[in-house]
Amino acid sequence: MNVFRTGILMAALTGLFLVIGFLLGGGPGMVIAFLFAAGTNLWAYWNSDKALLSMYGAREVSEASAPDLVRLVRQLSGQAGLPMPKVCLVENEQPNAFATGRDPDHAAVCVTTGLLGRVSKEELAGVLAHELGHVKHRDTLTMTITATIAGAVSMLANFAFFLGGDRRSNPLGLVGMLLVMLFAPLAAVLVQMAISRSREFDADKAGAEISGRPLWLASALEHIDSAAKHIENVEAEEHPATAHMFIVNPLHGGALSGLFSSHPSTEERIARLRALAGATDAPKPGPWA
Repeated sequence: MNVFRTGILMAALTGLFLVIGFLLGGGPGMVIAFLFAAGTNLWAYWNSDKALLSMYGAREVSEASAPDLVRLVRQLSGQAGLPMPKVCLVENEQPNAFATGRDPDHAAVCVTTGLLGRVSKEELAGVLAHELGHVKHRDTLTMTITATIAGAVSMLANFAFFLGGDRRSNPLGLVGMLLVMLFAPLAAVLVQMAISRSREFDADKAGAEISGRPLWLASALEHIDSAAKHIENVEAEEHPATAHMFIVNPLHGGALSGLFSSHPSTEERIARLRALAGATDAPKPGPWA
């Protein structure tokens, strides 16, 4: 059901893009918008992982440079039935993680140095299993393309503001341009949020199944969310369209951060994981098995 819902939301986002093109330039504008959307999606399919890794200064590590981390990813990948992804490390004090890649054969799992310094091995396994859940469900491609289209929608709205559009071809004239400028970016953000939030719940469930211990991830989310609220992620603040790729929201958005967050509430995620484990008490990490 969530896969169907995600497809509907992505179609809605693409449709919004085409409607904006129509409002700005009529039929020709819609054709241009369609071609632009196709081009951005094609670019995102082939290059998004490289761009994201470069954006955050991620470096690939090996069993020689980070033996415990790489071995843990290899073990969890085997349990998930996935090929071994690239393992990358990001020099950042904020505890966080993300996965990228267009498919399981071209995936990378990234963790921050802050994460390695603040969670136990069991909690780290829960986080890595969550990211592998994204890889298994091919969420990394879906969420990257969604971010690309949402960014393009905002760019079209800026065109309307600075260039004024083609009022002769615009079927709604000045009203149409005002609608684009005011509501298109907001609509794109809301659709992007809906897609991201639904995928996070699915990845939590998949991660719990991969590790076999839902409470490991629940405990990790509690610690990561608490620390992330007090530690800034400069790169994420500079590139907010990528925030939904992380396991917890890396942004410090002030009073409206909860309303427009790219992630569901951590409390709800933890509650679902505890329910999945049949637990009522706070999780206590146990020995790795």
